[in-house]
Amino acid sequence: MTRTLDSLIGLFYKARPLGAAVAALWVSVAAAEVVNGAQIPDGAQKVGELRYRAPHDFEKTLEYYKTVYPASTFPRRSVVNQPGVKAVHIINPSGRNFEGLNIYEANDEVRIYVVPLQAAPAPAKPAKKQEPKSGKKSR
Repeated sequence: MTRTLDSLIGLFYKARPLGAAVAALWVSVAAAEVVNGAQIPDGAQKVGELRYRAPHDFEKTLEYYKTVYPASTFPRRSVVNQPGVKAVHIINPSGRNFEGLNIYEANDEVRIYVVPLQAAPAPAKPAKKQEPKSGKKSR
């Protein structure tokens, strides 16, 4: 009598391609463009320096950034409080590469602006050292 533990059936077992599915998801997220360390969604069109037109509406763009930059580690705050304009600022807490992202909708268009790091102010020029005046007057 042959038991299942003694049979050769186990030699032909193939694992399910779970790793391939995870890799496919990772490639789809990693394929997005990166500007100054900030991720921009696929299909975004460049309209200016560090400015992009999002391919989707405001809500879908925010959903994309909720997966890329979770609200628990990347705080958000409302920027504009005007009728017809929606804007959210996503803060980069690490402070490396970019300061944050502005996502805003105006005129039925969603734009993304990568806020660059503020350049450190240049140190003030040191004042010239004045030579001490001697008590002698020249003639």
